[in-house]
Amino acid sequence: MKFERTWTGNWENAMYGLRHPMESYAKSDSRFGIGDTDTWLDDESMEVAYQYFENWKDERVDPDIDNIQSKLIEEGCLQYGKYSCEYAFIGPNDMDLAQRMIKAGTPNDKFLRQIFVSVDITAPLYIWKELDTYKVGTTANSTSTMHKLASTPITLNCFEIGDYSPTKEGMNYEFHQEINHFIDRLELLRKKYLETKDIKYWKELIRWLPESWLQTRTWTANYAVLRNVVHWRKNHKLKYEWDSFIQWCKTLPYAEELIFYNNGYDEEYKLHDLLL
Repeated sequence: MKFERTWTGNWENAMYGLRHPMESYAKSDSRFGIGDTDTWLDDESMEVAYQYFENWKDERVDPDIDNIQSKLIEEGCLQYGKYSCEYAFIGPNDMDLAQRMIKAGTPNDKFLRQIFVSVDITAPLYIWKELDTYKVGTTANSTSTMHKLASTPITLNCFEIGDYSPTKEGMNYEFHQEINHFIDRLELLRKKYLETKDIKYWKELIRWLPESWLQTRTWTANYAVLRNVVHWRKNHKLKYEWDSFIQWCKTLPYAEELIFYNNGYDEEYKLHDLLL
């Protein structure tokens, strides 16, 4: 599986909406914008870092202001270029409110539905079918099997083989040869269709295409959807595939503080705990 062209957005509006119920906008301490990588970015991140520092300076272990700033920059730089960066530096007041809403559960955590995610995922068809379970607030635009299936040779690498090994029990050499033979038959159907343009070959190719066929889709969702996926798929029988998805989730901004926070996941931690 591959995850490419990841984008997240609408952070400012999502966090602003978090303040609507109590109209507590004056307590917001986050910073959003597009900053110069050498000046504005440092100033904005340092301002938020000092807010964390002031909140925690009486703790048993004094926080390191440089460590706090580094963590904020690591988490909050959304789109990073040579000269400028789109950033979302979530302040301690806003993070505390966000996590309290997450603990309170649905519908209190609905601000997560307004943090948007878009990514190009290359995954086998059987994963796409399972991911369709989480349809609320998601959209997918896929490469076309109908139009492009016959355009490139069919080889073993066209299928999900990330955790496939012919040396495993039950996966002996003879079995692997049978798999290769089946793929050769699919490739023969593809070639016959290209030679004759007879739709019957294309139909048989579609009919016998395995579930492990890799397809790329641009998938859009939100942080609430990702929390559900992580919660319900972390111990799934398709360990390799869903572990790959969860590892990608961990690369997203504030993933541990929002997606994994209070989500029944073994590796959860709080921003506070990490920085002290």
